[in-house]
Parts: sequence; structure tokens; C-alpha cells
Amino acid sequence: MNTQNQLVNLVVEGIQEKKGHDITIVDLRTIITAPSQYFVVATGGSPQQVEAMAESVEDIVREQGGEKPAAVVGRENAFWMAMDYGNVMVHLFLPEAREHYDIENLWAEAELIQIPDLD
Repeated sequence: MNTQNQLVNLVVEGIQEKKGHDITIVDLRTIITAPSQYFVVATGGSPQQVEAMAESVEDIVREQGGEKPAAVVGRENAFWMAMDYGNVMVHLFLPEAREHYDIENLWAEAELIQIPDLD
């Protein structure tokens, strides 16, 4: 994989393939204490959709980018799944969990990039 931007784009593609919505890219590159360079945050309507989004991201990133996540957590209940691609972290939520954790607003100085829903 050449750039983090390519990885972020593949992650977004995987989410969109399973109709994930409210996709936000959190650009953390200017924040020294951030755990990664980017967060990609999205919402699914059910645990099954959250799981399908994660599987789609894994498949597309592996097939087109040649990378696998270092870790995936949250599969057991799929209300919040996190996927670690090193400098890109993917967070897939059910609506109530996303609202509760508000992860995209943890760093006030981070740039938020909203991706329009496809449908």
C-alpha cells in the first residue's frame, strides 16, 4: 500500500459496499499524542450490518491493498467494532454506541471529513 490516503479510501469503499452511513474521516496527523494518523468512523443499523461492514473492509483492503488488520475487536456483539491498520483505525458503531462514545470529537483540533451517504 502506497499511502495512508489509499488505505482510508479502501476502508471507505468497504463500508459503503455494505451501506454503512455517516462516515467520518478523522485526520489526526497534526496531533502528536493521537494513537494513529486517521480514524474512519461509520454507523450501521444492526449488529449484522456492523459485522458485514467489517468483513467488507477486511476483504477490500486485503484484495486491493494487500494489508490485513493487526487486530479486530468487538466481533462478539458488534455494537462497536474496532479494526487496527496501524496508522488507520476503523471504528464501526451501532447508532447508540456511536452517540455515547462520540469518538470523532475526542480531539477538538482534529479535522473531520464527512463522506456523503451513497443512498
